[in-house]
Amino acid sequence: MLLIALFLATCFLAYSNGANDNFKGVASLYGCRAASYRTAITWATITTFAGSIASIFLAQALLKRFSAKGLVPDTLAGSEQFLLAVALGAAITVILATLLGFPISTTHGITGAIVGCGLVAVGKGVNFAALGKGFVLPLLLSPILAIVLGGVLYIIFRSLRIACGVNKEWCVCVGSEERVIALPQPASVLSLRNVAPPITLSIDEQENCRERYAGSMLGLSSQQIMDGAHFLSAGVVSFARGLNDTPKIVAMLLLLKWLDIRWGFFAVAATMAIGGLLNARKVAETMSRKITTMNHGQGFSANLTTGILVIAASLFGLPVSTTHVSVGALFGMGLTTGQANPRVMFNILLSWLITLPCAALIAGAAYALLRHL
Repeated sequence: MLLIALFLATCFLAYSNGANDNFKGVASLYGCRAASYRTAITWATITTFAGSIASIFLAQALLKRFSAKGLVPDTLAGSEQFLLAVALGAAITVILATLLGFPISTTHGITGAIVGCGLVAVGKGVNFAALGKGFVLPLLLSPILAIVLGGVLYIIFRSLRIACGVNKEWCVCVGSEERVIALPQPASVLSLRNVAPPITLSIDEQENCRERYAGSMLGLSSQQIMDGAHFLSAGVVSFARGLNDTPKIVAMLLLLKWLDIRWGFFAVAATMAIGGLLNARKVAETMSRKITTMNHGQGFSANLTTGILVIAASLFGLPVSTTHVSVGALFGMGLTTGQANPRVMFNILLSWLITLPCAALIAGAAYALLRHL
C-alpha cells in the first residue's frame, strides 16, 4: 500500500510541478501578446513533454542526485516512508503556491522536504555540507547569473537590431466607438445605442497597439523572423524545463522495482502536462504581466538566457531551478529597460524563502506519522 501511495504522491508532485512551472517558458509570448493564453500553454505542453521524454537519455546525473543518497543515510533514502513524505511535502508546498499565483521552485520544495524528513529521522545525520555545495549554492547563484546574462543579452541583441537597420513601428488603431445613452427613467434597465458612432483614433504602446519591427531580412519581414525566433526560444525553455525537472521527480520512483523506470518517466511527463493545462493560469499572469512589461525582442532575450543556463545545468547535473532562472532573466531584462516591478519581485523572493521551511515542516510532519506504519 505504501508503494502505491508513493506512486500516487509522485504523480501529485508532477501535477503540481506542471501547474506551477509549465507556463514559465512561454510567459514572454503571452506577456507581449504574441500568442493567446491557449496557444501559449499548448506550445508549452508539447515542448515540455518532449523535454521530459528526452530526459530519459540525457539527464541521468540528476536522477542519481535527487535519490537523496549522500544527503541522508542510504537506509533512510531507500525507505518508503521517507520518499512518500518527501513527495507529499514538496507537492503540497508547490500546489499551495500555485493556487496563490507565486512561481516557486519545485527543486527548492524537494530539497526542503528531504531536509525536513532527514532532521526528523536522523537529526544531525543530515549531510549539510553536501546540501550546501550540491544544492543550495547552484540555487542561489542561478538567479544572479540569469539577471546578469538576461540584461547583457538584451543589450547585445538590441545593438545588433539597430546595426542591421531594423526599426520599431507602432500600429495606429482607427475605428468606431459605440456610446451607450441611458433612458431617462430611473428604474429602467434598458438603454439606447448611438446610431452614428464617432470615428476614434488611439495610439498606445501597450494597451491598444502592438509594437512591430519594420524592414526585412533574407526575404522575410523582420517581424516574421522575430515571431519565429520568439516561439522557438520559448519552446527551447520549455524543453529545457522538462529535461531538468522530470528526473528530479522520477527519482522518487526508483524504489518501485515493479515499475520500469521508463514508464515512470512517462507517467511523470503526462501528469506534468495535465497540471499545466488545468492549473497554470494564476502563475501565468504573474510571470507574463507583473514582473515586467516586454516586447518581442526582450522576451526572446529572456528566453534565450533561461534556455542556455537550464540546459547547461541539466547536462552537468546541477540542480538549478528553472523558476529562479526564468524569473531572474525576466527581471534582469526589466532592469535594463527600466520596466521591472521591484515590489512584485520582492514578493516572489519572499515566497522563495518560505518554500524551504514550508516543505521541510510538511514533509517532517508527514514522516513523523508515516514511520509508525
